[in-house]
This record gives sequence, C-alpha cells and structure tokens, in this order.
Amino acid sequence: MSDFDEFERQLTENKQGVENLNSLERDKENRHRRRSSSRSRSRERKRRSRERRSRERRSGSKDRRHRRSTQPQNPPQDIVSRSPHREKKKKVKKYWDVPPPGFEHITPMQYKAMQAAGQIPATALLPTMTPDGLAVTPTPVPVVGSQMTRQARRLYVGNIPFGITEESMMDFFNAQMRLGGLTQAPGNPVLAVQINQDKNFAFLEFRSVDETTQAMAFDGIIFQGQSLKIRRPHDYQPLPGMSENPSVYVPGVVSTVVPDSAHKLFIGGLPNYLNDDQVKELLTSFGPLKAFNLVKDSATGLSKGYAFCEYVDVNVNDQAIAGLNGMQLGDKKLLVQRASVGAKNATLTSVNQTPVTLQVPGLMNSSMNQMGGIPTEVLCLMNMVAPEELLDDEEYEEILEDVREECSKYGQVKSIEIPRPVDGLDVPGTGKIFVEFTTLFDSQKAMQQLTGRKFANRVVVTKYCDPDAYHRREFW
Repeated sequence: MSDFDEFERQLTENKQGVENLNSLERDKENRHRRRSSSRSRSRERKRRSRERRSRERRSGSKDRRHRRSTQPQNPPQDIVSRSPHREKKKKVKKYWDVPPPGFEHITPMQYKAMQAAGQIPATALLPTMTPDGLAVTPTPVPVVGSQMTRQARRLYVGNIPFGITEESMMDFFNAQMRLGGLTQAPGNPVLAVQINQDKNFAFLEFRSVDETTQAMAFDGIIFQGQSLKIRRPHDYQPLPGMSENPSVYVPGVVSTVVPDSAHKLFIGGLPNYLNDDQVKELLTSFGPLKAFNLVKDSATGLSKGYAFCEYVDVNVNDQAIAGLNGMQLGDKKLLVQRASVGAKNATLTSVNQTPVTLQVPGLMNSSMNQMGGIPTEVLCLMNMVAPEELLDDEEYEEILEDVREECSKYGQVKSIEIPRPVDGLDVPGTGKIFVEFTTLFDSQKAMQQLTGRKFANRVVVTKYCDPDAYHRREFW
C-alpha cells in the first residue's frame, strides 16, 4: 500500500471518530434537556399547590373574621377570664359514671367481676359518630332481658294448680310484686312464663336480676289453694357480687326453705301419716311461721317423720320447745330442739333440761360436736324401731343382736338398752335404742358413721345422752 492510500485511510477513520463524538454529545444534551423540562414541570405543580393553599387560608380567615364580627360582644367578666390564671369551666362528662343499659343496679366492681367471669364481654365497641351526627353502635350492648343474665333471671315454680294458664300466672306474680313494693321500675317485672302441665311446674323469666332475687320471698305463697314451691333453676350460676337471697319478708307467706341459723328448730318423732298442713297447724299454735319444711322421701313422697321450722317471732322458740318436746302424738313422742347448725350460742331447752346435739342427714357436718352440746359415751339411736316391733321376744333379741354387732364395728360396746312397751304403763324411751361405749372417741365415731344410715327402711337420727341419766334408767 502506498503512502497516499495510508493517508486516506487514516483521514477516513478520523472523520468517523469525530462523527461518533458529535453523536454522543447530542445524546447527552437531549437527556439534559429532558431532565430540565421534568424539573420545571414539578416546580410548576408545587407553585400552583402553594398558591391554592394560600387562597384557601385567606378565604377561611375572612370567614372567621366575619363570624366574630356577627357574634354578640362578650360581657366584661369574660374579658377578665382571658388572663393566664382564669378559672376553667367544669367539663360535662358524657360517658363517665354512666352504667350500661340493663346494668343500672350493678356497681362498677360487680360489673368488673361479671366481666372476669365471662358473663359480660371484656371489651365493647362504643357508639361512633357519623359525619351526619348520627350515633352508630357496631355491636349491641347488653340490655335488660338479655341472654347474658338469663340464668339469673329465671325461677322454677313447683306445685302449681292444675290447668293454670301462663297468662294468669304472669298476672298473679306481677300483681304480687307490685303489692309487695318489689318492682324497681314501671311496668311488669315478669317477662315470660313457661308451664309444663304434665309435670306440674313452670318457669318465670324476670326483666332484672334484682327483681328475680326478691321474688324468691314468695316461696310458699298460696295460689288458687296451692302452696307454690319457688327455687332457682338447675343451671343457675350466681352473679359475682350479687345477693342470692331476698332481702324482704312477705307477711303471711311461709317459705318452704328453712335457712340454717340459731333460730332453726328440729321437730322429730312425727307420725308418718301427718301431712304438711297438720304439722303446721300444730306448730302455729305458738305463733306464725316464717318457714317450714316437712322432710319427705323423694321416691314415695311420704313423710320421713321429722321437719324443720322457723317462727316469725324468734322469742317464741323456747315456748314451742317447752310445749312440744315430749308431747305424745299418736304412738310417738315428739322431740323438739334447736337445730344444731348455727346454735353454738343458743340456749337449749327440753323437758329434762339435758343439752342434746342432733345429727340429721343432710344437716350435720364434722364439726357438730362443738355445737349445742357435749359429746358423751352414751349414744341414742332414734327412728329405728317401732314399739310394736319390740313386743315379740324373738324379734326383740334379733334387733338387739343386730345393733350390738353393727355398733361393735366402731368401738367396744359396754351396754345396750332398748326400752320395751308394757301394757298399762308409760315406759320412757320406748322406740329408742341407747348404746354405751367404753370411750368417748368410740361414741363419736359411731355417731358419724350411723347418722343417716337406714335401719328397717328408716333413716337413723342420733343424739348424745347424759350418762348419769342413762345409768338411772331415765330414758328420755
């Protein structure tokens, strides 16, 4: 290749290089121009936005100045209140200390306890305000008659009159609640009545828990010749902090539940053929009754031969005990004493003035030895034999041997006495069995094990006896 050709080649390459550089410069300039244009548009948008906000602020300021100019001038005392030490007006509390609907009679502590027990939701959505000023509640708040308190607002009513209607029963209880002053608000406290005619019972549903509890005071009330039995339903669960018993007494109503107290009386030795009315008639000769319960066999419905009662005037208790204890009633003698539960400091009075501790099934506990009397080595077993069962010698020996064998399981038996009837004579203690143990511990153990047992299909009732009276054969 000649020098001329080489020169032309280099000249061509130089021209191409220059063109490439020019192309790169143009591309760089175009990119810069585009970025500058984008930044300009952004600055323009921000400027217009600032101008719009400025116009809005100026317009709002004019409106506020216009409203202030149209409002009446404040009195001079308001001008004084502008000082840094002005007294602030007390803000009205719209939400604090306002109980939820349906819980007006429940204290805040009781409400919190119900929340902890799961009977009220721990959190609740409060009403919110819409732009139109309307209150919207996302979830319903518990109200009177709600499911949350339904268990505590229902009552079982037994022994209802045959053929009674739900409407007449509702009218009866609503009227009694109003007459007794037990309603807490206008309207009817009973919301619904459900009657089971086949099994002769009903359920009442009240509007509030408090009114339900107060209605328990009508237990034993007479409705169309029937004494109603009012109880809590089986699924009842007490509400925390709420009373389970009524705080009122309805005059003329004899409750069928006798609460444990120092004024509760035990009446034993009742002939099994006596019914409620006959026993109450005997007891009311000393004064009106507040509560009465004749204990019956759940299977047969027959009397078990003992009852409990409480008088309206507790001062007649001693008179009733003195007048009824030891009374001959048919072929039996009555045993009337204060019931041991709650009678630690009560004065026991009986015909022979001997303190007695009674143990009755379902009534006593392991600490009964400390209530109402002093345990002794002599144990009296009652409601085990009838006088006519002791006439036959062979049958008498069988009973004696049976008692000795059973009592020997709890300690060493020193002696046994079973008074027998004699024609023409009033033999004290007939129908009772007296067992003397060698130690006090054995006697106490036997009492705990024998009380409530059945002997010849009778429930055994026990008491301690005075050893000196036993040795003198004073079997009372």
